[in-house]
Amino acid sequence: MKRKYFGTDGIRGRVGEGKITPEFVMRLGWAAGRVLGNGKGSKVLIGKDTRISGYLLESALEAGLVAAGVDIHLLGPMPTPGIAYLTRTLHAQAGIVISASHNPHCDNGIKFFSSEGKKLPDEVELAIERELDKPMTTVESEQLGKAYRVGDAAGRYIEFCKSTIPWTMSFKGMKLVVDCAHGATYHIAPHVFREVGAEVIAIGAEPDGLNINAGVGSTHIETLQKEVLKQQADLGIALDGDGDRLIMVDQNGAVLDGDDILYIIACSRLRRGVLEGGVVGTLMTNFGLEHALNEHGIDLVRTDVGDRYILERLQVERWSLGGEPSGHIICLDRTTTGDGIISALQVLAEINKSGRSLHELRDGYQKFPQITRNVQRGTVSASELMADPSVQQAVAEAETQLSGTGRVLLRPSGTEPLIRVTLEGPDESQIQQLSLQIADILVQIVANATDRPAVSTG
Repeated sequence: MKRKYFGTDGIRGRVGEGKITPEFVMRLGWAAGRVLGNGKGSKVLIGKDTRISGYLLESALEAGLVAAGVDIHLLGPMPTPGIAYLTRTLHAQAGIVISASHNPHCDNGIKFFSSEGKKLPDEVELAIERELDKPMTTVESEQLGKAYRVGDAAGRYIEFCKSTIPWTMSFKGMKLVVDCAHGATYHIAPHVFREVGAEVIAIGAEPDGLNINAGVGSTHIETLQKEVLKQQADLGIALDGDGDRLIMVDQNGAVLDGDDILYIIACSRLRRGVLEGGVVGTLMTNFGLEHALNEHGIDLVRTDVGDRYILERLQVERWSLGGEPSGHIICLDRTTTGDGIISALQVLAEINKSGRSLHELRDGYQKFPQITRNVQRGTVSASELMADPSVQQAVAEAETQLSGTGRVLLRPSGTEPLIRVTLEGPDESQIQQLSLQIADILVQIVANATDRPAVSTG
């Protein structure tokens, strides 16, 4: 069934509009309480990032959940993976995250974790949606939920992060710049890395409710690059607003994205005989990573874009490592969701064990050039466009020319009326030409169908 309210990662939008209003969020809390609660004594955790709107949405969720008879445990500012962890260890029925991740402060969102600290199954989200369409009611007064504050939430999560590497391992003598994006890790990440012995220069660690992700964090990596070079640090760690993404910078200022980090962790585990199966990537995982992993005898399988799909495939394959270029890295043998701090610790542990720098650990992986062109499809359906015989023929011819050294990917945008044409290969001029040929055919089909010019952009 098609979901009415939930997207691939919860519910997200601009504060005060659409579904991100106090009225809707209160009803969402009530509906979630009806589905996820199991009678008197049910417990749901609520955590948030540092957006000013978090106060508003937290109160609305609390009212709805209490009206449904569910007790609330408030975590305050807490990274998304920290909420997943605490949901498990505090034996809650669910955990709720108030965050819009890497988006600006004017956006916010709600997402849920199950009692196992994993994204909710589709059938549970659909059950919440069915309750949302019912009139809201309130349980009898003696059945109303209560609200509690968890005062040691940050400390619990800090200790968990440190437990994912050997307690005997020390990073004394290592100088790190840690960019917290003025987000949910501001009071956690610097402590984690200092407590394992590193010298830490923290930036993006002064949230004011409005500056989350503003010119800092994993989506504005240039700030970290400059600081690493200025401080002559060994490396830099960039997290996003809710702490589930990781991008790194080496001592020379070079950027390592999620694919680079996946390569380092996978090769580390292979060398130490602890890699469980292969690696799960997404449709956007660079072909160069697939090639480099295969050179080491490591399989890579792809799934749709989104960490929920990576997790699902890891569970099917019974593997432990997956991620995407944006920096969502899942180490399933350590935790249940993408976690920027824990992923960074795995890389630091390999630096410690191998004696090699971050720059050196990337040796053996050559990122392939990638070109993406966006073609407006107008009123023509994405499936009709991609199934057109002339498009299929152009794709087949491009794949023949690449001869297994690259790939062609056509996919519809999930938010705009666009077809994205992506090509990868070792020869940038070749993939530029091939991508243009395919895009031109799509443009012509749309123009013929609508009697007006279509547009293709790089």
